[in-house]
Parts: sequence; C-alpha cells; structure tokens
Amino acid sequence: MLNILELQKQLVEVALPSGFEKPQGRLLAQWAKPYVDEVFTDALGNVYCHKKGPGKRMMFPAHMDVIGLMVTFVDDKGFLRFEPIGGHSPAGLIGCTVRLESGVRGSVWADATADIYKHGFGDVDIHDLYIDIGAESREEAEELAPIGSVCVFDAPVTLQGDTLISPYTDDLCGCIALLVAMEELKDTQVENDLWFVFTVQEEVGLRGAKPAAWDVQPYMGIAVDVTRTGDTSGDIDGQRMQVSLGKGPTVKIKDSSVQCNPQVMELLRKAAKAAKIPYQDEILLAGGTDTAAMQKTRAGILSGCVSIPCRNIHAPAEMVSVKDVENVGKLLAAAAKMPL
Repeated sequence: MLNILELQKQLVEVALPSGFEKPQGRLLAQWAKPYVDEVFTDALGNVYCHKKGPGKRMMFPAHMDVIGLMVTFVDDKGFLRFEPIGGHSPAGLIGCTVRLESGVRGSVWADATADIYKHGFGDVDIHDLYIDIGAESREEAEELAPIGSVCVFDAPVTLQGDTLISPYTDDLCGCIALLVAMEELKDTQVENDLWFVFTVQEEVGLRGAKPAAWDVQPYMGIAVDVTRTGDTSGDIDGQRMQVSLGKGPTVKIKDSSVQCNPQVMELLRKAAKAAKIPYQDEILLAGGTDTAAMQKTRAGILSGCVSIPCRNIHAPAEMVSVKDVENVGKLLAAAAKMPL
C-alpha cells in the first residue's frame, strides 16, 4: 500500500511552480509506470498514464503544479522583488521561508515604508514585499537568484494522527490519490479506457487540462483537487460550506468555474455507495478546477470532480486527512469500473 506521507514529502522536496513542473512530473511518471500500460509526456509537460480498456474513455486529471513566486528585480542591497505565480494572500507571505529552484533559501518580509503594524496586514500590497536570501550586494544576489528564478514555500511535511500538515497538498495530494487509484486497479481488467493525467499550469488558468482533454477526447472526465471546508472558526455566516475534514471525499456540484454534469455526479455517488466509501456533497464558494477546462473542450465533455477537503488552502501549512486522500483514490477506482 502506498505511503501517502512519504510520497508527499518527496514531492514537496522537488516541487516547483506552474510552468516549471518537470521535477515533480518526473517523479510521478516513475511511480505510475508499474500500474499502467504506458506513460508519456506532451509538449506542455502533462504526464499521461494510460491503462488500456476496450470501452469508453475516462480521463482523471490532477494538477501537479503549485503556487510560487518569480524573481523580477534585485536591488542594490541584494533583496529580491517578485511577482506571484498563482493566487497568494500578500499578508500571508510575510515571514514565510522559501526555497529557490537552485536550493537557496530565503524569507519574505515587508518594506519598512509599508508600515504593516500601522496600516494592518489587510492593506499589504505584494509589491511591498521582498525576499531576503542573506546576500550583501546586488552582484551576490544575482549570482544566487538570477532574474526569472522561481521559488516555493519551504515548510515541513508532518503527520499528526490522521492529519497531514504540509505545503502543496493542493494538489500534490490529488496526484497521490491518482496513484492510489492506479494501485487499486493494477490487477483489474477494466472495461473502460482509463487516462490518468498529471496536469500542468492549473494554478495560472487551468492551462494544462484543456490540451490534455483535447488529445485524449474522453467520454467522461473526473478531476481531482482540494476543496475548502466549513469546519473552522471565522467562516462567514450564511456562507459556510458543508464540508468537513476527515468525513470523506466530496462530490463536486459546482465551483466558480463549472457546473458539474449530473451524469457524473450520479455515477460518483453510485460508485461511493457500492464501494461503501463515505462521501460529502460539495459546493465550492470560490475557486476553479481542471473540471471546467475539460468540460469546455471540443464539443463538450461530461465532467465532474472528486475533491479532498483541505484547510488553509494556498498557505505553507495546508491540512488534509490521509484517510480522505486514500478514499478519493478508492472512489476513483470504483468509478473507473462502473459501466458508462
């Protein structure tokens, strides 16, 4: 059985942001090979894992890119200015440790002129922030972090009980769930033709899933991503999501990017009940997924999504339940065996 903690640790150790996903793609391709008939990569970097079957094509994308930062300017004191890759809360970056692709570490802080204690963290602009890598000059900093260098959160991956605390559970844990599904199906002769795809550039506009879906031309697509929960303090009254950590995968009904097809939701619920997997219905109040990219490809594809409940999305310490991740993989496997 796959060790989710160890897989997450290895992926976080090499992960780079959208457009630079090759290190995690290489690992995922290597891990997937024993479970499928073929593995290959397209021009954008999407990794396809194909388990052949005589029936209709099903596509299961999970994005392997993560959010990060890109160095845009180095000042005379050796501090790095940057632009975001993917969605960030500027205030949430203050004090974060980051790892550049070269392995150089640094920390994020705010200009004194931003006066964050006077004006409040909510007023922080991302252009008030810089990365300190301990360089003493522009020349030293440019050698360590040339313009265009990218970096990611540098935070530990830990397990407390069933709760995995880690950067980039979004969506590296979704990728691990795909591996769990492949492992579940390894010795099974499936009727459907299965395409598991580790996609690129989801965090910057769902860019990888669309050409992947165009290439695969599936009859049905079921994406895997994380979703927010409504089981923490401070949620807005009247807008609380009925999703909780540890209570099972979610069957997406809608998010900001997509209205899922009823046929897919029905299949997922039927598969969950048949396999005795607990599940939750999900309406994500803000955010989009690869589901939308598939649905709008070619003449349209029946599309849905299974999500992993996640707290603190896009922060260095996201939280998911290991059991939820395992059950997402099992639900995908069960759905893959359903007649279409």
